[in-house]
Amino acid sequence: MKPIQKIKQPILKEMELFEEKFKESMVSQAPLLNRITYYIVRRKGKQMRPMFVFLVAKMVSDGKFDERTYRGAAIVELIHTATLVHDDIVDDSNQRRGFFSINALWKNKIAVLVGDYLLSKGLLLSIDNDDFDLLKLISIAVREMSEGELLQIEKARKLDITEEVYFEIIRKKTATLIAACCGIGAASVGSNEETIQKMRQFGEYIGIAFQIKDDLFDYTDDKIGKPTGIDIKEKKMTLPLIYTLNNCSKKEKNWIINSVKKYNKDKKRVKEIIAFVKANGGIEYTHQKMHEYKNKAIQILNEFPDSTYKSGLLTMIDYVVDRKI
Repeated sequence: MKPIQKIKQPILKEMELFEEKFKESMVSQAPLLNRITYYIVRRKGKQMRPMFVFLVAKMVSDGKFDERTYRGAAIVELIHTATLVHDDIVDDSNQRRGFFSINALWKNKIAVLVGDYLLSKGLLLSIDNDDFDLLKLISIAVREMSEGELLQIEKARKLDITEEVYFEIIRKKTATLIAACCGIGAASVGSNEETIQKMRQFGEYIGIAFQIKDDLFDYTDDKIGKPTGIDIKEKKMTLPLIYTLNNCSKKEKNWIINSVKKYNKDKKRVKEIIAFVKANGGIEYTHQKMHEYKNKAIQILNEFPDSTYKSGLLTMIDYVVDRKI
């Protein structure tokens, strides 16, 4: 059994029902919007975020939950999808998960409006049902994702990212949404504030480990669906590179910075940077950091009694750090 199927196993019925409810939550009176949202639903990814919502909700409530948890998962997925549609416009990207992006098929103007529509649907779904606690958790995530993205753009211009700033960027850009999923899962079943914050922290740790793993793919030789060196080409300062810059001579540091600034499109130079990072411990250090966050997430789960839902979350943690894509 594949890891994702194993993770889904305890919540299989809930995930199937969720898909129906999610489709319903997207319906519009505008035929064009319905065509586009139908296309979005058809090209869905692994749906890890709703899985987090359901597994956490069931783990903290002895397997019980109701409509509020389904709404929480739908809110997360609507707002996450809205941010992906807008991200593709910002990145001028024509593909998403092997399909054409919305902006590639319908152009930027329509894609912006579709993103806005999905965002408003997510907000209204929570407001119409008085789920203000869930709305607050997802709104914090959207604010932090925007801040993280802008912080990365600002720092990329100067290439002066410290390790501390790097973790702040990935905490906000990636981890905050997974933190919101886990917090919403706990809040949707009426958990106390301490449990909600504990699960938010759990999600944050997994999210950070997830992004570190993504950054490591840039230095792998495996066929993973994206070319290596892409972060360097885009002048993104990730942990392997930051560690290497902090642990090499001034001359070597100047060579790396000059290479990233001026020769980031030169394939030979990019390969040389990757080789230098590997030779100077950047990959080992990054692996070590990723496992530190993995272990922090496991420590939080260990405070809860054993269950199939807890096992699903433990499998999810392993999947995040062991995945090949």
